[in-house]
Amino acid sequence: MTRTTLDLTGLKCPLPALKTRKALKPLQPGDQLEVHCTDPLSVIDIPNLILETGDTVEITERNDARIVFLIEKANDSIERANGALRP
Repeated sequence: MTRTTLDLTGLKCPLPALKTRKALKPLQPGDQLEVHCTDPLSVIDIPNLILETGDTVEITERNDARIVFLIEKANDSIERANGALRP
């Protein structure tokens, strides 16, 4: 299991969610992605993204300066399952 940190401070919607999705793709099941954001909309966008991917997310820090998410790659994410179904 590895942990990768993604610094998205200063980026505005939709970039934090898009960059988080891109960073999740190469991760192996059990790997963790720690995402640092300053965009207040990321508390909506990133959890919704994780609902789509089937991974798990936890907000580990939230204050006036930043929001930190800890995302764990699932054993069989929905994206991979959907990709396997496509011809």
